[in-house]
Amino acid sequence: MADPVSGATPLASRYLELIDRIVETTLKGKIRSKEQVYQMLLQEVSAGTGEIFERCLGDRLTAAQRQVEIQTDELKLAKANRVLRALQTIQGEWERWQEQNQATEMLTTAVRQVVAAEPEQRLTTLIQVTDPNRGQIVTLQQWQQLAKALQQQAATITETDSQQQIEQLATGIGRGIAAWRRLEDHLVGWIYDQNQGQLGFEGVPGQRGPWALWAKQVGSPMPQSLFQALAHEQSAAEWGRHQTVDLEDWVELTVILRGLQQGLVTWFDKLVYDSKVGSKLSISTFLAFAVLWSQMGVGLGDRFANAAFQSTLQILRTFAQREYFPLYGGIFASFAGNYLRDALNYLDEPLRRAEGTQEKARILTLLGYSFRAQGQYDRAQNFHQQALELARTAGDRPCEIANFNHLSRACVSEKNYAEAINYSQRALILSRQAGDRLGEANALANLGYSEVLQAQQLEQVEPETYESAIDYLQQGLKLSERLGDRQSQALCLSSLGIAHIVLDQSQIAIAYLEGGIQAAQFSGDVYLQARNLAHLAEAYYRLQNLEKSVYSGCLGMYLLEQIASSEWRQPAGLLMILQGQMGEAGFQAALEQYRRQIASVIGVDGYDHIPQLLEQYRHST
Repeated sequence: MADPVSGATPLASRYLELIDRIVETTLKGKIRSKEQVYQMLLQEVSAGTGEIFERCLGDRLTAAQRQVEIQTDELKLAKANRVLRALQTIQGEWERWQEQNQATEMLTTAVRQVVAAEPEQRLTTLIQVTDPNRGQIVTLQQWQQLAKALQQQAATITETDSQQQIEQLATGIGRGIAAWRRLEDHLVGWIYDQNQGQLGFEGVPGQRGPWALWAKQVGSPMPQSLFQALAHEQSAAEWGRHQTVDLEDWVELTVILRGLQQGLVTWFDKLVYDSKVGSKLSISTFLAFAVLWSQMGVGLGDRFANAAFQSTLQILRTFAQREYFPLYGGIFASFAGNYLRDALNYLDEPLRRAEGTQEKARILTLLGYSFRAQGQYDRAQNFHQQALELARTAGDRPCEIANFNHLSRACVSEKNYAEAINYSQRALILSRQAGDRLGEANALANLGYSEVLQAQQLEQVEPETYESAIDYLQQGLKLSERLGDRQSQALCLSSLGIAHIVLDQSQIAIAYLEGGIQAAQFSGDVYLQARNLAHLAEAYYRLQNLEKSVYSGCLGMYLLEQIASSEWRQPAGLLMILQGQMGEAGFQAALEQYRRQIASVIGVDGYDHIPQLLEQYRHST
């Protein structure tokens, strides 16, 4: 068969000859099965050169198809068809070869790219080529193969600095594998060690969460030091400022932390007995490790900043593609803890470096919600506007609708009710057009909520003014209940509770707010839970049930302060009024009366922190 490829490289010529040989052997009747073809490809196509073989096969298929189309002689046409069928058999076995050898191909390509990179880019190149968003997660066995291949390549390099750097990468991977093997059996043991309270990465310093257990098991100084710091709620940024980390240490941490994060998510995703609990813990895991990498990048300085931010973005991009990604939740949706309180600032930097993608739109949506919870309204609106534009460009209609809803809520926070109504109406129209029921439920809640507060602002007292707004809220609640979406239920119940406080119907408001607290607790949204508690305190105060007002107000104040929300000052102000009316002794008696209930939610340390918060509020006013 003539070679149509002029100036073919030696490798291309070899592959063309291989293809022709298989075809001729087939035509002679010496190929008995497809397995023979596969074995020939397995023996003669080198790893890392698949693209060249595929191009050669494509050339031969094109030429054969052309012969079938133009032949008029029956004998020649019959042979042309036989050649085409033989080539199609090769194509089928080639696809099988690709599937079977994909991992080998990936590793060969990875080694080639790492070795070819500039010295200052080798670490980030290693992180890029092992990115799980490229299609497959690197297994422990593949990490081993990668380390071995890098070690072999290092032996062939004559330039001393490059040779040492490649060896350090290989050694770091090897250390990471050894540490990960020690941790693998203890991946989820910490969950069973915690006999009470919410699962997650929060807890009493040194006692709860995974870090303390992992620190005991890891057996390697650098990760052990990191895990001990996290167990005592020291941020990874602060830890990093006091560490001397070399290339081997960083690669070791990369292998370990990837293994832990991916292992936990896989395990949580398989919690078939309660998929909602599983997804809640998966969300917690994605966010915790994204923040961890970002903090380490800040703490360890310029040398590792790019690599850390790259790892952060990889985790967030994987997270944004999950069906349970919380378009209506925030960074604090599934866990609390002081070491995460600067999460938003740390995540801001890698996102600024990221290109505009659908995943970025979703991550900005998540962070925008969180900034609003903290009272950073301008920053929240900026994030939601960016997310809105990216979502439109990417054609991600649910994300676009979510950001209209978030912008509506942000405008409410700034008492710009006319603009809030405008955004919620746009969200409602788009959600109904797109059939986005979750977006519709939130839009109805936002529209009703905004209209109630606008009527109050304009001092409209006619009951009919509020009827349509309340109707929107009831529609949103019913829809969110049908969807089984507890986070949206919490929002609707909260909005209904606030609306009835505005209407001076506190007893009705209490029923809605208590339902909202339960829904928020179930969904893990600390912000909504805390806001409902704060409003519940106000409703009880209006009914002169001062003891319950103290209980609800203290919990709401503490939880809002824990997520760094400036809104903690609202229930704190009410508590100071209560303290004045009840007297110091009466206030303390009410607080002591609910000590057990308060401690069951925020712990004994949380209960003891309440007087300090009140003192802090007193001195700041």
